[in-house]
Parts: sequence; structure tokens; C-alpha cells
Amino acid sequence: MSLLRFTDKGIYCPQAKIYIDPSKPVNNAIITHAHADHSRRGMKNYLAHHLSVPVMKYRLGDDINVEGVGFNEPRTINGVKISLHPAGHIYGSAQVRVEYKGEVWVVSGDYKTEDDKCCTAFEPIKCNSFITESTFGLPVYRWENQNSVFEEVNNWWRKNKEEGKTTLICGYSLGKAQRIIQHLDSSIGKIFTHGAVENTNEVLREAGIDIQETTLLTNEHSKKDFAGNIVVAPPSTIGTPWAKKLGPLSSGVASGWMQIRGMRRRRNADRGFVLSDHADWDGLNEAVKATGAENIYVTHGYSTIFSNWLKEQGYNASVVETEYDGDETEEQQAKGGGE
Repeated sequence: MSLLRFTDKGIYCPQAKIYIDPSKPVNNAIITHAHADHSRRGMKNYLAHHLSVPVMKYRLGDDINVEGVGFNEPRTINGVKISLHPAGHIYGSAQVRVEYKGEVWVVSGDYKTEDDKCCTAFEPIKCNSFITESTFGLPVYRWENQNSVFEEVNNWWRKNKEEGKTTLICGYSLGKAQRIIQHLDSSIGKIFTHGAVENTNEVLREAGIDIQETTLLTNEHSKKDFAGNIVVAPPSTIGTPWAKKLGPLSSGVASGWMQIRGMRRRRNADRGFVLSDHADWDGLNEAVKATGAENIYVTHGYSTIFSNWLKEQGYNASVVETEYDGDETEEQQAKGGGE
């Protein structure tokens, strides 16, 4: 019997009777991170990294029964040793290491290998079997160093300020938005935030995360308050009546999908910045190699292509169907969650 099974409810450990990121209600769930496709309401008991706990309560309700643990704090359930390790995706994101009688599996959840200087950096974990995402599992997806990207963002903001425009930069409200804010040059001007972003900021600040100063955008502000300053908002705000209230503006989207020509136009944005909270092609390959795993299970994204590539490299790789999105398309989330 395999240590982990892939079921219609999610990844299941029969020995411990626990699911990892289940898509349907179960008794016991381990959550890799608080994005909507991995953290869902309806579980009797949750276990997650302690930084995910307040965000989960904000998104799913204060009444959920959730226990927070730190990284590398093992729990043993019916002989199965379970521990969380940094995934580098967003604040509190974790890989789940599961060990029983010498067999080790790692469920990576969503991850990125570049250290964003915000959340705890990705940590490769040795294992026999590794479950990996493949959101950007094509060779075309290769990220620039984030310092270059943020230099581009800040220079764009300066130029807009010189022209008397408001700068609107869009990134998902949990993870991407905070990463953007932390790397903005606040000497240029004031950082305003959409309510979905600011609400998440406040939850994280209360959890002890030091996010630089932002100002919630309200109806009391006028167009003259925004000129020369920057507004951080979810991608779904571009082209809406809400955005038009900001006055003359230049809009930009920060996403890994901006690597593809034409995607900026499809998002109705003036600028596109290639910035993802997922691993790129090289990062995915590096992560797989670093585990030393004999078995690789590829899920959400370009799973078939990436799995076939791994087979060509000599890995025992296969595709696993899951309910995860992993594609940075959470704009429909009312509270501004996101991948």
C-alpha cells in the first residue's frame, strides 16, 4: 500500500488518516498554504504553518478548528512522522514531508525557488517520492532576477509621477501584493491599497509580518490624492469604474503570464511585469533534482509536458490530476485571495 494516495478528495495518507490540501470536506486536513484552491472551508480539523492560520481564519471564518505549527516541527500520527518545510511561495507556504517506516514523500504544494526576501525561502527536502506543481512547466518560462523587475517597476512609477499620472499596479491580494509593496521605493510617493489588499496586509501585520506603510483607498480620497502615487490592487480592478476614479493613470500587471507576448493586451494593461510566485522552468527542474526522489508526480499546470520531459531525463514521472488551479487566476475571489 502506497504511503500517499491520490483520491477524489485530495492527497490521502491512509496510515495517518489525514488529507493534504483536500478539495472536499474531510475530518483531518494539512494545508500547504492559504490560497483558495489549497485551503477550503468544510474540514473538521486543520493543521497549517502558524503564519497561514490568521489568513485562513480571515478567509474561511474564525470558527474553523485550525492548529498552527512552525517549520520542521514534526508531529507523529499513528506512526507517521509529518513535518512542514518552507515552500517559498507566499507567507506561511509549506511543503509537507510524510515519513513512515523509512519511506519519505514530499508534497510541495505551490513553490518558487527564488528567495523573494519576504517569505521563508524554499528548502529542498530529500525524499523517495516528490509531488510537484508545473504551473510554468515550459522552457519559455524563465524569470529574471526580481531585483531587475522591481527596478523596472520603480522606474515606471517615477516616469508616471513626472507625467502627473497615477500608477496602478496589480497583483494578487495574498502573496503577490505584499511582495510588490515590500519592494516599492516609497521615497517616490505614497502607496495606496485596494481594500482586498489592505485587509490581507492587516491580517499579516497582526501576525507579526513587517509590511511597509500603506494607505487604504477610500471614497473620501479624490483624484488629486492619487496623482504621482501608486495604487496596489487585484488584477480584476483594471478597466473598472473603481480604477477610473483614480484619474489619469498607467496600469500594470505583475504575473508570470506576462512572459507571453500578447498577455498584457489581454489583461487590458499598459505594462506587464514578469513576476511569479511559482517556480519557473529552471526552478522546477532544480527542485526535482535536489530531492533525489525516484518517483516524481506532476500536478496542476503543464503537467503532461513536464512529466514527459522528466521521463526523458530518466525519472520515473507520471501525471496526477488534482483540483488545484496553480495558475495565478484567482481574480474571482471576492476577498482577493490568489496564487
